[in-house]
Amino acid sequence: MSEAPALPSLLAGRYQLERVLGSGGMGVVYRARDLLHEAFGEPDCRVALKLLGEPLSMCADAHVLLYSEFAMTRSLRHEHVVRVFSFEVDTAHQLAFFTMEVMPGLTLDRMLPKCPQGLPWHALQPMALQLLDALDYTHRQGVLHGDVKPANIMVGEQGMRLFDFGLGHAEVQARAGLPGLSRSRLNAWTPAYAAPELMAGGAPSASADLYGAACVLYELAEGRRPVDRQGHQRLPRPRQLPRHCWPSLCSALAMDPEQRTVSVAELREALANRRRRWFLG
Repeated sequence: MSEAPALPSLLAGRYQLERVLGSGGMGVVYRARDLLHEAFGEPDCRVALKLLGEPLSMCADAHVLLYSEFAMTRSLRHEHVVRVFSFEVDTAHQLAFFTMEVMPGLTLDRMLPKCPQGLPWHALQPMALQLLDALDYTHRQGVLHGDVKPANIMVGEQGMRLFDFGLGHAEVQARAGLPGLSRSRLNAWTPAYAAPELMAGGAPSASADLYGAACVLYELAEGRRPVDRQGHQRLPRPRQLPRHCWPSLCSALAMDPEQRTVSVAELREALANRRRRWFLG
């Protein structure tokens, strides 16, 4: 992970930085107080504030890339996708950033070590359905997440939130000729969750997002990541996953994108359905 850059404690004369919430290869997220809302008596004036981390912050078009992520995320309105608020520039310090909701809870990468045997199905199923609902919605809006992994999924009392669209792709932005991230500039994929075609230099796709989500679900159900596979080696069914759900999840985990014959919506349907009983009683 990149270290957070040295920053003033107050940005744009309004946002009081409190602490780092998380950091990665592309950005740093802080918890901050919105002093303007606080002055008007807002009961909760906390926001999360994202800036680009090094080395992207040193690029001439860094603010454009950050705005691209903001605009992409702003177009999404779903209960299981992070909500963003505003894009701003601190002119005195030449820093661009955007604000979003503070998401209480734990990211999955922090929760998984506490579940070495995997989550029981009654706890796993709602989380799986919420993740796939969020992903299916973003795809229907013409947005690809690009980096589905436990560190980009928050789980709390209000359910899960999918966040960090920094490696995402929006069809509307591409058609309009708006700038996006050139993946040749930054190798930011996480090998354990990135589809093989992404690691080979391919473009983001709905199938690649599906693969990342399937890896997350496998880890939740098994307590560990899918083992490295060579050739046509098959994965064992995760211990906490019902037998009737396995064919669909196994298809989503195919190394060859041509063999991922299910969609995100179809995988969700498979995990939502109870096993059919062919007898009465």
